[in-house]
Amino acid sequence: MPARINKRQQREQEELLALGNQPVTAVDVDSEEEPTSIAPSGFAALSIAEDDHSGPESNDETSKPTKAKKAPASDAPTSPQQAKPAEAPRLQQPKPVKRGKGKEKKNDGLDDLDTALAELSQKYPELQSVAASSLSTTRNASLVSLLSVSVSNLDAEAEMRKFFGARAVIAAKSSETSSSGGSKKRRGAAPTQTQRSQLTRPHPSWSMIKQREGLSSRPLTNEEVQQKITDRNSPAAGDKWWTVEYSKRYKGVTKTFMQAVLSGDPEALWRVLQKLPWHGDTLLQLAEVYRHQEEYSQAVEYVDRALFSYERAFLGSYSFTNGLNRLDFNRVENRPFFLALHRQVADLQRRGCIRTAFEFGRLLYSLEPWTDPHGVLFHLDFVSIKSGMGQWLLDVYAEFSGARTEFENHLNPSALPGWAYARALALFAREKAGGGQSVGSSTDALKQAMLAFPEVVPLLADKCDIPLSPELRGHRAFRIQTDGIGLSPAQSVLHLLSHLYAQRSALLWKSAPHMKWFESTANGIQSSLNAQRSNPTRERFLKMYTSTTLRYSVYRHILVLEQSFRNLTPFIPRSVLLVKQLACDPLPPLTAFSEYNDAFFAGAEEIFSVRPRRRDARALERLIPDAGVRAQIEALFNANPGLAGQLPGGVVQFVQMMAEMPDEALDDMMLGLAMGAGEGGVDVPGGGGMPGGLPMDEDNDMPDLEPMPERVAVEPTPMLADEDQSEEEDEDEDEYIAPMPIRVVRNLLNRFWGGGGATADSDESNSDVEERDHDGVD
Repeated sequence: MPARINKRQQREQEELLALGNQPVTAVDVDSEEEPTSIAPSGFAALSIAEDDHSGPESNDETSKPTKAKKAPASDAPTSPQQAKPAEAPRLQQPKPVKRGKGKEKKNDGLDDLDTALAELSQKYPELQSVAASSLSTTRNASLVSLLSVSVSNLDAEAEMRKFFGARAVIAAKSSETSSSGGSKKRRGAAPTQTQRSQLTRPHPSWSMIKQREGLSSRPLTNEEVQQKITDRNSPAAGDKWWTVEYSKRYKGVTKTFMQAVLSGDPEALWRVLQKLPWHGDTLLQLAEVYRHQEEYSQAVEYVDRALFSYERAFLGSYSFTNGLNRLDFNRVENRPFFLALHRQVADLQRRGCIRTAFEFGRLLYSLEPWTDPHGVLFHLDFVSIKSGMGQWLLDVYAEFSGARTEFENHLNPSALPGWAYARALALFAREKAGGGQSVGSSTDALKQAMLAFPEVVPLLADKCDIPLSPELRGHRAFRIQTDGIGLSPAQSVLHLLSHLYAQRSALLWKSAPHMKWFESTANGIQSSLNAQRSNPTRERFLKMYTSTTLRYSVYRHILVLEQSFRNLTPFIPRSVLLVKQLACDPLPPLTAFSEYNDAFFAGAEEIFSVRPRRRDARALERLIPDAGVRAQIEALFNANPGLAGQLPGGVVQFVQMMAEMPDEALDDMMLGLAMGAGEGGVDVPGGGGMPGGLPMDEDNDMPDLEPMPERVAVEPTPMLADEDQSEEEDEDEDEYIAPMPIRVVRNLLNRFWGGGGATADSDESNSDVEERDHDGVD
């Protein structure tokens, strides 16, 4: 049954039929070309014009008129019955027209995208130059590919889903949320907000972070790179180096954080976090507090937050996952990111996410592969084998073992004892999987490792219960050292790393094939060990660790993981252990360019100790609009220096507190002011005295904290150059303060400056109030 047509189409068909009944049609029968040149008239012409200039709006209104117009292309019909069959074969003709228009639109979109990219490249040419310089100055492209990070494998939750299933992971997360994070949902942000990250999975309860919370990044200048790397032939000189920078406000929060750390008060850390929820050092310190309390889930969350805060600082600057860029460890602003990554690697291993731990370890190694400041190579020799990434370890080993030139303070993984034994395991696994290598290559690699570093053999044998012959046990090369007494610094590091590898990687050797292979190989090297005078790999290791910088990397690795490897601290020199250590910056490098000291905090914004004068003045002006009364209140506050020591909020806190105090407490305070209650002022509720005015014992258990500096002792500082520029920002940050009723202010003044007249005025005002209250008007 033919489809129904509307009135417009019906009129068009009638016009076409009328044209077909004219005498011209007699000529059209003899010629097949002339009907195509006949121009339709009337509504048909108008409809064709519409179809040519405007796109199709619906299938019903665009395709059918086109079919009717193309009907004259066939033999001219002489009746309506002949016109209808001519329409049927052309029902699907408009569809190719639509596809053509869609393709044109797609091409136009690509042209617009290319145009936008060209405009951006012209507007920001430095971005192209940075990328080009990074690619051109990188001397070893194969090393760059080995250091590039797989972002998809940075998700620990995805790895857990592979092992336990999605339902188990979701159930575990919901149980943790219901048991410990129920209040977070109420305090947190709306669940509809989305925050993207490559290093973490932002939780909906996290507060919305700005693009940069006081952190930014910039590349080091050529002069700074030359100052860092004196040897221009070093491969590190050709890398692109970056650093993180703190804003003045972030520096001020960091200064307050350091004061809280030195005071030993964990509650002070929470006050810092309330001021800046995304302060990296505070988040890492709280994570350490939770870790000591064995609340590991909370510790992991705070490490994730610290990583997220630093990740936002890198946005728009450079990619930290492509293996091309380096981060300067000598600058204190960068060291929290190194520490967060190291703790993340350790936490992931504890949770069993070995593949994710390998990827985070590779990321940490790529930030500074030449000195490896946190010793992540001592993690990678284990997690690379455990996660099935043995080929990566073999490639890195081959990359560095072929290096002909040794540079000072440059770490070579092929000279490490753990990597020598891990290389043998990787070759053994490849042979077992049929990788095409000769059968004896793994055994030869294990023999080379045992001859170069025999200190590992008895330690692994004891950990894995591998029997060794008595003659081999009694060899002097297999003597076990438990401390560094009598050893050179390099030899002490060798024994330390031998113990470290045996404790961490013993699990890899406990399978029956590995134990049998280890036993047979160890019992067969005694003759070679007796005939050996020196070993080039061992000599290269001892020469490499004459560098103090590289030894500090090993010590730092142990100090960060002190809870797990406390038995290895005897190998660390006492001169290093006796130095005051901070968990937020463990063992700063001797070549540090900056550290948290007075020079670093110069010009930082004061956050808690002394409120900015302009902010106090604005708050007091909003609280007491009357200038005369406000001046009297300030004079009263300044006349009592003890109040400033007990009220950190200054005169604003003083006025607000007085307005909320009951009459009896206010009379007691005034009595104390009149009698001069001690040199330190009067006892203010919440201002440091004991509740009820009871005296505090002299021998208390409270830590000796530095008192809050008195406001009168603070000298007026000159206005900073940028203070006027940040005035509007300070005004935006001020919270709304409602003005106090003038009667309350006058009552306070009368009580302080009072006398009989003041009391009488007060009584009169109170009586007026009572009368107005009786009348129902206040």
